[in-house]
Amino acid sequence: MSGFDSHHCHHHHDDARDEVPYGQVSFVPAMARRALLAGAGGALMLAALPGTARAAQTKVAGVATAAGAARASKITQGTTLVHADMHNHTVMSDGDGSAANAFASMREAGLDVAALTDHATLFAIEGLSSGEWRTTGDLANAANDPGQFTAIRGFEWSHPLQGHINVWNTSDFADLARASSPGSLYSWLTGRPGGLASFNHPGREAGRFSNFSFNASARNQLVGLEMFNRTDDYIFEGWSSGMTSPLVACLNAGWRPGLTGVTDEHGTTWGFHEGKGRSGLWVTENTRDAVFAAMLARRSFATRVSGLRVDATANGVRMGGVLNTAVADVRFLVDVDRGPEWDGKPLRIQVLRPGTSVPTVVNVVDTVNGAVADFTVRLNAADGNWVVLRVSDPAVANGTPGPAGHPCNDFGVAYTSPWWLQP
Repeated sequence: MSGFDSHHCHHHHDDARDEVPYGQVSFVPAMARRALLAGAGGALMLAALPGTARAAQTKVAGVATAAGAARASKITQGTTLVHADMHNHTVMSDGDGSAANAFASMREAGLDVAALTDHATLFAIEGLSSGEWRTTGDLANAANDPGQFTAIRGFEWSHPLQGHINVWNTSDFADLARASSPGSLYSWLTGRPGGLASFNHPGREAGRFSNFSFNASARNQLVGLEMFNRTDDYIFEGWSSGMTSPLVACLNAGWRPGLTGVTDEHGTTWGFHEGKGRSGLWVTENTRDAVFAAMLARRSFATRVSGLRVDATANGVRMGGVLNTAVADVRFLVDVDRGPEWDGKPLRIQVLRPGTSVPTVVNVVDTVNGAVADFTVRLNAADGNWVVLRVSDPAVANGTPGPAGHPCNDFGVAYTSPWWLQP
C-alpha cells in the first residue's frame, strides 16, 4: 500500500464492526450488550449531570461507574465543562445502528452534547439522502433538552481521496455533487455563516484536504481538528511513511482549529466505549447556541478518557485564544482532573511547537491528577505562531510512536486547543 502505512488499514469503517463479533451479539438486548462491552473494556465512566458538581457512584448495566471530575475549572470562571461527541454514524450511512436510538444511547452513557454526522457521499450511495437529512434533524430536535442535553444534526462530507469533513449547524448538506473538492466545500460553507466544520481523522486519506490548502475566508468556521479518532492518537499519523504530522501540517498552513476527540462510532452502543475519543467543551450553558459559541471560541480539548476535565491559560488567555506578542515568557496554568479514580496519578504535560515533520517539544512538565500545573516557557513567534499542550500518561506507550526518543511517544490523554502568537 504505497503512500501510507499498511497498519492504517485498520482505520477504515469496517473496523467498528470488529470490536464485538457481529454474529455473537445480533440477538443480545441493548443493555446486555453494554454489559458485555463494559466487562471487556473496564468500568464505564459516567460524568456528573449538567449543573451539578459531582455525580454519585452509579451503576450502568450492572457495572459500577466512577463520577469523573467536577465540572468547574480551578483556573477560569464563567463556564462549565460539558462532555461531547460530535462524530457518530447510523444505518443512514455506513453504521450498524438505527438513528432513532443514537441520541438516547449517548445521553444514557453520560454525554452532555452529541451529534449525528452520517456521510454525505455522491448521489446518496452509502450516504445521506434528503429524506434522511430531514429525519436526522427531527431526531435531534426531539432529543434536544436545553440546559441538560444538546442534540445536534450534522453531516460528514466524504471524499475518498481528499478526506472527510464534519459540518454542523447548517440547514442543508453538501454531498460530492454539490461540493466536489475541499475548496468547493469551503466556498459552500462560507455561504452559510453559522456553519461550523472539522478536519476528520486527518491524514487517513492520502490527499489530506489538498494537503491542508489554506482558505482564509473559511478559517473561522473550521473549528476542529480531530486528534483522537476512535482509539487512535493522530499526532504522528503518516509520519513513518514520510508525511508531516497532521497537527503540524494543519496549523502551519494557517488554519486555526480547536482540537477535538471523537468516537466516530459505527456500532450500536453510542457513547459507551471507554478509550475512544471525545471532547470537552467549556460552555456558558448547555444549549446549541452556547455549544456552537464554545466551538467558535475554540474552548475545547481533545481526549479519549471519559470524565476528564482540562482547562488551560497562557498569560491569562484561555486555550483557543491569541497571545498578542512576538516574544514573551508565557506562564501556563493547567487544570487536569479525572476525579477520585485517578487520585495521585502521575501525568505529564508536553509543550508542542511547530516542527518540520513532527511537533517540537520545548518543555516537559510532570504533574499529578487533580493538581494545577504552573510553569513558564519562553515563546518566540519567529519559531512559529502556535503552541499546544499535550497531556500524557508516562507509564503507557503511544501505540503509533514518532521519531525515536520523541517526548510524545507516551500515551496521549488530552490535547488543549492551540494558542496563536500574533504580534
